[in-house]
Amino acid sequence: MGDGIRVAVTGANGRMGREVLAAAADRKDVAVAFAVNRSSIEETISGYKINNASKFATLLASESPDVVVDFTGPESAIQYATACAEAMVPFVTGTTGFSDEGVEQLHSVSEETAVLKATNFSRGVAALRRAVQEAIAAVPSYDIEVTETHHNGKQDAPSGTANTLLSDIESVREDLTERVHGREGDAPRTAGEIGVHARRGGDVAGEHEVLVAGNNEVLSLTHRAGDRSIFAIGALDAAAWLAEQPAGWYDFFDAIDDA
Repeated sequence: MGDGIRVAVTGANGRMGREVLAAAADRKDVAVAFAVNRSSIEETISGYKINNASKFATLLASESPDVVVDFTGPESAIQYATACAEAMVPFVTGTTGFSDEGVEQLHSVSEETAVLKATNFSRGVAALRRAVQEAIAAVPSYDIEVTETHHNGKQDAPSGTANTLLSDIESVREDLTERVHGREGDAPRTAGEIGVHARRGGDVAGEHEVLVAGNNEVLSLTHRAGDRSIFAIGALDAAAWLAEQPAGWYDFFDAIDDA
C-alpha cells in the first residue's frame, strides 16, 4: 500500500458514508480525495468538504483518487461505477438491492477497472459465512431458517447479507429450492424450503442468525454488529487492497484472504 491510498466517497451524508469518512479520518494510511452526496448536502462531515454528486466525473479527473468507496443505492451505484470505468478508477461497493440486470452492469464495468462488490464488510460475517457452509454440509437433512434484524430505516428486505447467506446455503444444499418469507395461517414446513425472516426496529446495526434444526438438536450460528464502524473499516481495508488490483471482479474474501 506504500504511503497509503486516496479514497473518494459517495453517499457521504448517508449512514455508511458518514461511517466511511469517520473511519478514514482515524487512519494514517487513508486520505479522502473527495466526497460527494446527491441530496441534503452538508458543507463538511468529519472535517471533509462534501461536494454535489453532479461533480463526480469532474472530480475523478481532477483529484485522481486511487479508489472509490460506494454505499448508496443500486441506480446511483451503477452510475458511479460507470464513471469509474471511464476514468479507470477501481470501485468498491457495499450497496445492496441490485437487480440481476444491475449486477450484470457492474460486471461490465469490471472489464474496464477493478470492481469489488460485497454485501457485508465485516470479517466476523465472513467467518460466519464459512462456518455456515461447513455446518450445513455436516448435517445435510436438517431444516434451516435465516433471520435478520436491522434498523427501522433499512430499505431492502431481506438484507443483502441475508441473501448472501441464503446463496451460500443453497450452494451446499441443492435440495433447498424455495425461500419462504415469513409464515401466516396454516403453514407447516415443506420439503425443500428455507425459512426467511426480516425484522426492522430501532437503530440495530445488523444481526443475522442461521438456525439449523433436526434429529432432536438445534444449532444456531449468529453474528451481531455492535456498531456500523466495523463495515466502514472493512470497506477501507478492501479499498486499500483493490487499489493495487488489475481490472476484474472481486469480493471481500479476495481482499481478506490476500492480506
